[in-house]
Amino acid sequence: MNSIEKLIQIFSQFPGIGPRQARRFVYYLLTRANGTLEELSSHIKDLKNDVVMCADCRRFFESKNNKTTLCNICRDQERDRSTLMLVQRDMDLESVEKNGGFKGVYFVLGGSIGILEKEPEKRIRIRELKNFIEKKIKEGLREIILGVNWNPEGENTGDYVKKQLKLIMEKNTFQQAQGKQIKISHLGKGLSMGTELEYTDPETMKNALRNRG
Repeated sequence: MNSIEKLIQIFSQFPGIGPRQARRFVYYLLTRANGTLEELSSHIKDLKNDVVMCADCRRFFESKNNKTTLCNICRDQERDRSTLMLVQRDMDLESVEKNGGFKGVYFVLGGSIGILEKEPEKRIRIRELKNFIEKKIKEGLREIILGVNWNPEGENTGDYVKKQLKLIMEKNTFQQAQGKQIKISHLGKGLSMGTELEYTDPETMKNALRNRG
């Protein structure tokens, strides 16, 4: 396999990109000036060197020389730490942030669970979520919002996570001792079936947050 075919194969692995589109990408790059390829190569290296995963919410963020392990959202003391939103992907988190209205903190599940999935615990960061929730309970967590996509995989992911959250609540002696009840809610009216958070407009997102339940 030559260099062209190898790169086509790599691009074909990108979400939503088929072999024909991947081939177009490669030949587009070949027709650009050398500076374009060098710039692309440099930025890809920067992703590896400068972008890390937040130790708390598990989103990717830029940390020059790995000087911090927490992203800007998790470091922000003005955020409402009593409210947590669970999202499937980094793009969903970015969409919620861009559309405004949510002032709490996040956790990125890192994927979704298919209807026929036999090992759901391997599809999302459930172990990391459990540790994160137990930590946040001690910090005053009062509500967990399931910010999953309104499609079959999103709903199945939400159902699985909700069951796991209830198990955490039952086992958490600190919460029981303090007599605290943590609400588990879903994004509300405004999101229609098949909707993905990544493509939700600001007004729809604000309505979904206001009408959660």
